Amino acid sequence: MAGTITALVAQKKNKDRVNVYLDGEFAFGLALIEALKLKRGQVLTDADIDRLRGADDIEKAHEKALRFLANRPRSEWEVRQNLAKAEFDGDTIDRVVDRLTGVALIDDAAFVRYWLDNRAQFNPRGQVALRQELRRKGVDRAVIDEVLAAADQTDDQAAIQSALAKADRFRQLPQAEFAQKLSAYLLRRGFNYEAVRQAVAAAWQATRNEESAGNYSFDTLEE
Repeated sequence: MAGTITALVAQKKNKDRVNVYLDGEFAFGLALIEALKLKRGQVLTDADIDRLRGADDIEKAHEKALRFLANRPRSEWEVRQNLAKAEFDGDTIDRVVDRLTGVALIDDAAFVRYWLDNRAQFNPRGQVALRQELRRKGVDRAVIDEVLAAADQTDDQAAIQSALAKADRFRQLPQAEFAQKLSAYLLRRGFNYEAVRQAVAAAWQATRNEESAGNYSFDTLEE
């Protein structure tokens, strides 16, 4: 396919891409940033074309990764999986990940902090559940441990927040059944037993006045 560049024409549907014509015929499309390095009359060898196409793949993968990151932060593993599904090769993916990591658009520690903050605000969970979720996102255990160790929120705080958000649904139940259902809900969300016990007691008191709180012992809850 080697030949002489006879025209460089911006694509109608995407002004960030350019059609390259060799010897009067369309040869391939190219990202604008790469096309700016070319000029009419320039001779391209097969090796030149392979290099340009490789660079173009990197630009395509980079743009796809940026779109993927636009909705919310992503772990490195998520970005790699997204690009692999789009059938970019391993070398291209490595180059894009390195590029995005270099400008902090991929940062697993920052992703963990985002995940914890989001969960704390909208969907509190215990540290066991959080660790499982983050591991499924491909985050290294050491990164998870480091961020969790520095986090302000404890399981006790998150459990109470989650219990209070759910308690109204069980408000009309007898105290024992209220405790059973709410504790089961919290345990499923990865909170430890002691955090659950305290959260259920706090939620019960929050739905009643002091006179009706009674002397029920939440130590009898079963996991």
